[in-house]
Amino acid sequence: MTEVRSWVPVPEGSPFPVQNLPYGVFSPPGGDARVGVAIGEQVLDISAIWAGTPLGADLATGSLNRFLRRGRGEWAYVRRRLLELLTGTEQRRLVEAHLHPLDRVRLQLPFEVADYVDFYASEAHATNLGRIFRPDGDPLLPNWRHLPVGYHGRAGTVVVSGTPVRRPSGQRRGADGAAPDFGPTRRLDIEAEVGFVVGAPSRLGEPVPVGDFADHVFGVVLVNDWSARDIQSWEYQPLGPFLGKSFATSVSPWVVPLEALEQARLPVAAQDPPPLPYLEEKEPWGLDLRLEVRLNDAVVSRPPFRDLYWSPAQLLAHLTANGASLRTGDLYASGTVSGRLPEERGSLIELTWSGRDPLRLPDGSLRTFLEDGDTVTLTATAPGADGVRIGFGEVTGTVVS
Repeated sequence: MTEVRSWVPVPEGSPFPVQNLPYGVFSPPGGDARVGVAIGEQVLDISAIWAGTPLGADLATGSLNRFLRRGRGEWAYVRRRLLELLTGTEQRRLVEAHLHPLDRVRLQLPFEVADYVDFYASEAHATNLGRIFRPDGDPLLPNWRHLPVGYHGRAGTVVVSGTPVRRPSGQRRGADGAAPDFGPTRRLDIEAEVGFVVGAPSRLGEPVPVGDFADHVFGVVLVNDWSARDIQSWEYQPLGPFLGKSFATSVSPWVVPLEALEQARLPVAAQDPPPLPYLEEKEPWGLDLRLEVRLNDAVVSRPPFRDLYWSPAQLLAHLTANGASLRTGDLYASGTVSGRLPEERGSLIELTWSGRDPLRLPDGSLRTFLEDGDTVTLTATAPGADGVRIGFGEVTGTVVS
């Protein structure tokens, strides 16, 4: 089979070959925000391609939401047409007129976040934290292998890559039983995650079956769900995360459509005990994504998403099992992605074993948790069509006081 190639130049190793075509929102110099797709080192203004049509009007906005609401059939049509335009010469001049160099545009939050839910779907991550906090007991609580554990986050503090992350303040547990005090977190952490963007809504009271995952979820983003561990540890019992998690969640500016990830699909690992019927997965929706975490340009972890215990389709089915409705722009995330090896841990609390084993960076400095001025960057790749690897761009954030 002949490899599909675009006439738009795509450098070797680019995260954005024509097999990818992730969606984002950008502003060209002196222009308003509109929807585009990344191809090589450029972004194509697709609102201009469909100018003068209702679809074009939906794309000429500062958000993907109106396009996402159109549903799976329209998503497939637009992708199919873009592939034709970028690989054929039929309307090359039209397309060339609406290409913008990526280094000259401003990328924005790609969609308006309706609700945000964070899960806890990595067995290695849950096991590591269980061993840290409950060294003498079973690291996994009794419910963990029966249902995807999750909590509702703060949609209003989801920010696009590049947004500075201000060190949050809150109550911190006093030493040796002393009263708590209030101040900036001393244990600011990262969480390397993968997020899923809902396009088509569902009706209140009607659960979404596992098999309907691709009818509702448009695509995938990278997520860094920053965490203040000392604030969280004092406040989270008995109701769960609150101020220690709600101050900032960073997402990548590009949404990789599910259609681009067909070659990355695989079954999740064997689940024991077998999940209840509403969580049974007949089609494989695990994803073979390779994440990378850099702290101040030093690679500190490479978490494998393929090891996730619960698949994104199972997470969606559980999220709606009680009849909770989906809205366009809903975001739900996997929770920290960690692997079985020490170098595959997706958070600093695991990488340093709660501060016991500090990381030594190339400049000789040590880290247990993040310091002001530290920059964290997450990237990921996945197998794509024609044997290429596709990327998600990056999600980055710098800690400020």
